[in-house]
This record gives sequence, C-alpha cells and structure tokens, in this order.
Amino acid sequence: MATQDHLHRAPEESDKPMADNVPDRAWSRTPSPFKDPDAGLKGIDHYQNRLPRWRYRLRQQLIPIVRLETPYLARFQETCRSPVLDSYFAMTANLGTHTFFMAGLPVCFWCGYRESGIAMVHMLAAGVYLSGYVKDMLCLPRPLSPPLQRITMSGSAALEYGFPSTHTTNAVSVAVYLLFKLHTASLDMSPAIYYALAGGLYCYAISISIGRMYCGMHGFFDVIFGSLLGGFIAWVRIAFGPAFDTWIVTGGWLNLGIAMLILGLAVRFHPEPADNCPCFDDSVAFTGVVMGGSIAWWDFPTRSMMAEEGVTSLKSPEDYLKMLARIIIGIVIVFLWRAIAKPTLLRCLPPIFRFVDHWGFRLPRRYFLQARYYQSVPALRKDDNVIPPASEIPSMLSKTRKRTISIGPQSEADVREFIANRAQQRRNSRSGEDVTRRRTRSKPSVRPQQSTIDDVLASPSSDEAIDYLDAIRPPRTQRSLHVKPADINLLTPPLSDAGASSDSGKEDEQEDRNMFSALDKPRIRYDVEVITKLVVYAGIAWLAIEGNPLLFEAVGLF
Repeated sequence: MATQDHLHRAPEESDKPMADNVPDRAWSRTPSPFKDPDAGLKGIDHYQNRLPRWRYRLRQQLIPIVRLETPYLARFQETCRSPVLDSYFAMTANLGTHTFFMAGLPVCFWCGYRESGIAMVHMLAAGVYLSGYVKDMLCLPRPLSPPLQRITMSGSAALEYGFPSTHTTNAVSVAVYLLFKLHTASLDMSPAIYYALAGGLYCYAISISIGRMYCGMHGFFDVIFGSLLGGFIAWVRIAFGPAFDTWIVTGGWLNLGIAMLILGLAVRFHPEPADNCPCFDDSVAFTGVVMGGSIAWWDFPTRSMMAEEGVTSLKSPEDYLKMLARIIIGIVIVFLWRAIAKPTLLRCLPPIFRFVDHWGFRLPRRYFLQARYYQSVPALRKDDNVIPPASEIPSMLSKTRKRTISIGPQSEADVREFIANRAQQRRNSRSGEDVTRRRTRSKPSVRPQQSTIDDVLASPSSDEAIDYLDAIRPPRTQRSLHVKPADINLLTPPLSDAGASSDSGKEDEQEDRNMFSALDKPRIRYDVEVITKLVVYAGIAWLAIEGNPLLFEAVGLF
C-alpha cells in the first residue's frame, strides 16, 4: 500500500507544558488514538453512533449502491488498464483540483476578464462547498480497495469521502459555463475554431469524469451526481449570476453585509463528519475566497475605470511583456501575503479565542482542538490542499511527474468499509449456504451455486485482499505501542471510538487493528485554523480582484 508521510506532525516543544493541564473532556472533542489503543475497535456501529438518526438512515439507504457498483468498477478498471492511460488520467486529474483553479483564476482578473473570473470563483466555490457538504453529511466511502487499485498524484484526495465527486462537479460546471460563453460569441469566430474549442471542453469534462472511475477514486454514482450538481451550479450562475453581481455592487453596505452573514453561517453549519475528513478545510478556504471576492467586486468599480470586461489588449510585444509582468508580480504578492498573514494569525488568534471562549463563544468542531487546551500553534507543514506555501511548490511539482498506485485502505472510512463489507459478505455467504443445504436436501442432484461476482471481486477473502492483509501484519514484537496517554505531542484527531471490531474473533480483530495502525496519522488541527483560512483566502481573493489590478494600473502595467 502506497502512503504519504505528510499527514501527521506532532506539535513543537512549546506545547509540552500544556499536556498535564488537558482535562478528560478535551479528549471528547479531539481524542487521540494513543490515549486508548482500542479507541477505534469498539463495534461496527461507528456511523450509527456518530451521525444523527436521519443522516444515518439516509446513509444506510445509499451505501448498498456503493457496494453494488464496486465489482463492476473493478472489472472496468481491469479491462481498460494500460500504462499510458494510467499516466494520462492521473495527470489530467490535476486539471480538476482546487490548486489548478486557484492558480488560474487570478489570471482572469489580471488580464481584464473580470466577469468570467467572478463567475468561475462563484461556481468553483459552490462546487467545493456543496460537494463537501454532501460528503460530510452522508459519509459514503470511496469504492473498495481491493479489488480496485487507486491511481493518484494527490495524497489528500483519498482521505475524503467518495460521494459526490468534487473533480467532476468542478469540471462539468466550468465546461458548461464556458460552452455557454462560447456559444454567445460564436458569431465572432470561424466555425472551425468554434467546434475545436467546444470539442475541447467536452473532452475535458468527459475525461475528468471517466478518469475518476478509471483511477478507482469514484464510482458511477459519485460521478453521475457530481455531473448533475456541476450542471446545476453552472445553470444557476448563467441564469442568476449577473443579477447577483449587480445586487452586490449597487446595494451598498447592507447587501454586502447580508452576503457575509450567509457565508459565515455556511461555515458554522457545515455538517460534522463521522471520520476525520478534510472536506471542511476546503469548504472554509473557498468560502473565504467568496468573501474576499465579494468585497473586492463591491469596491473595485468605485476605485478604477478598468471594471469593464476584456479591457486589456494583446496587439504588440509590449502588451505581452506587460501581461507576463502582471502575472509574475501578482503571484509574488499573493505568496507574500500568505507567508505573512498565516503565521501572524496563528500566533495572535489563540489568546483571542481563549478570551472569547471564557464568555461561552466557540466554534465546536469534532476534529479541531480548542484554544483553551493549547498554548500556541506550532509551525505547520503541508497543511493546505488549495494553495501551498512557496517553499513546498518544488516538491509538489516534482510529484506531478509521479503517479502512485495504492491497494488497500488509505483512510479511516476505507478501513471501516473494508470491515463492513467483510461482515456483509460473510452474512451473504452464510445465507447462501443455508439455501444450498435446503436445496440439497430436496434435490440432491443439484450442484451448489457458484460464487457471485461480489464474492469474487469484492470479498476481502480474495487473493488481493489476503496479500494486502499479510503485508500490513507486523511481527509479534511490533504489534503493541506503549505511549503515555497524556502526551500532547502525540495528540491527533481520533481513529475514532468505534467502527472497527470484527465478528470473527481475535484474528480479525488483530487484522483490523493492523489496518488502522498502517494508516498515516492525521496531524492535530487547531480551532484558530478556521478563521485563519477565512482571512488568508479572503485576502488572496481581494488581491486578485482588486488589490493587484489597482497596483498594476498605478504603475502602468495595464
């Protein structure tokens, strides 16, 4: 099983003195698997215990679909696999990531295409937030591995739930919107160019969608719903987007304040996941982008004459040099803002949070440690899935040339689905044996039925699963880990307090424990990171839409 080593980093020495002062109730919000080595091994009713009843019932209605399609996905993957397609779909998946869009969106504004840029901001933010909302609400796993193999260049993608596909949602919304813009401008271009561009957009959306299934990251259900969600988001933007933009610009402080209030409530009432899923972090980041973008969109027309669409022209070499200068300077400013604002906020916010918490105001999230239980936030590494710090860009770019093929669970949700699927297969097997015995008594000449495709491909008793479990089973001398339960340097969000015990005795229980121990441990997350992300990404959006264009206008780069 391929793993990434960037998910866990213990706090620095500065947090050690706080360890003895952490009361038991702190662990109830952000428990550690090291506090209780069996914390994740207390029954297969993890989701029933963690989710509200209506969410659990809805999940129970949908989970059979995920399990039903897994063997067909495995057969599709096995039939189509080739080294060329592996590299192609792993590479093109990067074109549907948050990082790709966040890197490209500022260029729209710096080249004068403000209307298209703000439309893309709203659509992508809606896609990330809504798909993340549904993921955390339903907690549906990705297709089971094995039998599927996961082909990816992103270590964080596999940590999210599967339904729906955010890649597909983003790709379809962007493709549909750009097809609409292309159609409205079709009279001004030749038919050959029009059909070439339209064909490219269709290929883009279809390639991303099929690639998610080919790479073993999503099922048919995830991709179909993601496509419908993306199409709906694009339709809403086309139908109501211009009116909303006008409402923001002409409404004064009141309309802007209403928009900020709604966005703040969206962050506050994002569903709590049953597992440690990073969807909330991405939703917060893009909510901050919309906040900063709305402020800039409201204020910019009063400060500049460049609020018209397509204000820049590229008619001479000098124009191209100016465009290149705008892009380079703009990117440098964005990374400077991030490098200064984030550590400053992480240093200044904990005392404020502790003061506010004293009066009963807090942001209670299950996997975020509250400020009253730590003194300071240590330096965080590889903690941002949207825009990484400049120091991490070289290593990130080097990984774009490498694809990782993983077999076996990569997240808590994967392990629990593996265990639940094993239990389901055993129940089905026992039921099948009972039916066979009854038929054998009445018709001795009838042969027992052969195993179904689910038994062959989806059962964890298959050869791939047995090889995987053998690979993760440590020697007997390494099967226990003794750590002081109050050591805050090992404090991480839980492998959870339920969800992994098996129904076939100590052997399965040991295998389950081995699977959990083989996972990369997620790092501790701090409550101040939520506000930090909002402010940092709001600032990035403001710089992209208003701050940098005003600077470019002042120095003559427009």
